[in-house]
Amino acid sequence: MLGSGGRYGAGVGGRRAVLLRAVNVGGAKLPMAELRQIATDLGATEVATHIASGNLLCSPPGAAADFDRALERAVEERFGFFREAISRTGPELRAALEAFPFEVHERRFCYVVFLLDQPRADAVAAAAEVDTGAEQWQLIGRDVHLRYADGAGRADPRLDRALRRLANPGTARNLNTVAKLVELLGA
Repeated sequence: MLGSGGRYGAGVGGRRAVLLRAVNVGGAKLPMAELRQIATDLGATEVATHIASGNLLCSPPGAAADFDRALERAVEERFGFFREAISRTGPELRAALEAFPFEVHERRFCYVVFLLDQPRADAVAAAAEVDTGAEQWQLIGRDVHLRYADGAGRADPRLDRALRRLANPGTARNLNTVAKLVELLGA
């Protein structure tokens, strides 16, 4: 374990959720116990995970973005696949949950895609040009809010085309998971 201040500079960045994209689906197996160990080895404290879909809760040492990039590299070195790590604070997660712009019929059909960065205006305009049928989406800050008509597994493929035009990696969590992460972070 690293000493005070950790590997990425002085101070602790506060507890947050670090969300890994697309783990434990397809061939990208990442045991949560090993994810917790990697985070600890990188100097994070208060380390925990929520369900097996890449939801890491921790206080990273130093700058959160530096920790996220180090976590990506460590996962790739250990498991042989690259997955983006995208982190948000508890208040940021709560704000995303409260900002959800669509009527919620079923929370499991409603998602927030947490993007790595703010998309460029021209990318957002290009994404908006795609007719996504009954699927609804709206960018609010660095987060894309989605409401699937019949669930993510039955989504209109045009929605994926629109989101790819944002040219920005992201990872999606349904509103139930976002609410639980907010609760676990005490936000």
